[in-house]
Amino acid sequence: MAGRETGETGVEPVAAVSLTQIEALAARHFLAVLGGFVCDGEAGLPAGTRSVILLGPQEPGYWAHVKAQPEWGGADPIDRWSRRVIGGMACELGAKALFPFGGPPYQPFYQWALRTGRVWESPVKLLVHDGQGLLVSFRGALALRELVEVPGAVRPCDGCTQPCLSACPVRALGSEGYNVAACHDFLAQPAGADCMNSGCGVRRACPVSQGYARLAEHSAYHMGMFHK
Repeated sequence: MAGRETGETGVEPVAAVSLTQIEALAARHFLAVLGGFVCDGEAGLPAGTRSVILLGPQEPGYWAHVKAQPEWGGADPIDRWSRRVIGGMACELGAKALFPFGGPPYQPFYQWALRTGRVWESPVKLLVHDGQGLLVSFRGALALRELVEVPGAVRPCDGCTQPCLSACPVRALGSEGYNVAACHDFLAQPAGADCMNSGCGVRRACPVSQGYARLAEHSAYHMGMFHK
């Protein structure tokens, strides 16, 4: 990078990377640090990875921002935007960008999320986040050579009345997991319009989800991609 001194080998030294720095970079694009974990020499990760930071949408602001980007209107706009933005963050931080799409093979984001101490398996088996509830989603991750710790949180399902367990009108999503075929059958009927227009009723039933400012339009977009 212009203006940055190099060492005797001619290789630019890696500046220390902090959680505050990552959060500030993410916020420029209405992304949030949703959790992270530390590791050492782990198979499946780029060589030298010591920390993995998971990134996802941050509302209010994310959906309007994404729709104003040059990728919008083309094929796979959100994935292409994620590659550009998170890839750019990785370059700036000296990290590697990893994504939950583009496979197979796919990166194990579900398992990574469970290692963060901020995301857990919910009573309906979907991931639940301490701040975004069942509406949590990931746009990418940063594999860092530095040790960057992200504080954990308390699992919101503990002490919750767990309305998610009874929210699905056709019991396609419950304690035994997800019946995808039954969900699609319901969404194809007029009765499924609420889920199609506002997002999965189970996800919305979560009390933490209700406190997160995700727009119905955002959820409807992904429902439309899911149920074609």
